[in-house]
Amino acid sequence: MNTLKLKNTLNLVGKMIQYNFRIIFGGRFIWFLLAAFAFFAFVAIMAVWNGELPDEEFVYDTLLFPAILLIFYPMTFGIQNDLDAGILEILFGIPDYRYKVWLVRLVLVFVLVFLLLIGFAGISYIFLTPVNLFEMTRQLMFPVFFLGGMAFMFSTIIKNGNGTAVVMVILGVFLLIISEATERTMWNIFMNPFNPPRNMNEMIWEGIALKNRIFLVAGTLVFILYGLFNLQKRERFI
Repeated sequence: MNTLKLKNTLNLVGKMIQYNFRIIFGGRFIWFLLAAFAFFAFVAIMAVWNGELPDEEFVYDTLLFPAILLIFYPMTFGIQNDLDAGILEILFGIPDYRYKVWLVRLVLVFVLVFLLLIGFAGISYIFLTPVNLFEMTRQLMFPVFFLGGMAFMFSTIIKNGNGTAVVMVILGVFLLIISEATERTMWNIFMNPFNPPRNMNEMIWEGIALKNRIFLVAGTLVFILYGLFNLQKRERFI
């Protein structure tokens, strides 16, 4: 009995993985991927053209915007794609919907973005400056987790991809504006851990950076849990 249940669960997870990859690659994700690469290539080429000497700080700042673009579409339009495909009502019929479906999708999206960022960091290593690929990607994933979780939460509230996109763009602009005021604090969403202030003790900076990453992870968990809670309210979606 347990073997049959495990087999059915694995079969369900396998089908969910196949479906979600079709959702991710079958929509507009490819355009966001191309835009991310084009932005990265343009900034890198212009930096070399102007005689700049790229370092880890430069690579992080250059990859941050492409990283946000990569997470933007899957998280913002995920619910909308389910509604358009007419599959959301079917998914609500699956027991423990939030764990068996959307957690799988969240993991898939984050893993996909992680692998793509490793590729971008590898290109930076070859053409710009040697960087630690996994450390660079790991640091980039913190704002990716935070903004991706936020987009997921708002998508479950607004239930419309375009509406969620507008809200996320407005919030993104607002966060960029206040990032100047919070530049040297743990509250800076876009903190570059490879750019310590010159007049600050290194140990103090490391402590601020660590608190910043803890803050981003905690925020991500709150956003995702709240989004999953919203998905239990079937009457709001059907």
